[in-house]
Amino acid sequence: MAAMDIYEDARTVSRSDLAAWLRQLANQLESDGRLFYGAAGSVSVADTVRCELEIEQESETEVSVEIEFSWTVPAAAPAVDEVQESPSADQQAEATPEA
Repeated sequence: MAAMDIYEDARTVSRSDLAAWLRQLANQLESDGRLFYGAAGSVSVADTVRCELEIEQESETEVSVEIEFSWTVPAAAPAVDEVQESPSADQQAEATPEA
């Protein structure tokens, strides 16, 4: 399955504004585990994530820093009628003929 962009934003900000935005993201993660991205919505972040930090010298005058977090969304639980239960000890005892 191909990756699907949910949200992307690119803008030029001051270093102070960047720090404030990173703090805001950190506060959201810490408080309820969701990242909000304006009117577009929010995304739930798993309890355990893979983190990548890449610092790259693009040219003599340009440096880039990329921070990436990724996680696996758990599969939906099967519906109750799809779950095959093993018989309980009482049901097994009832099914066993007495000697």
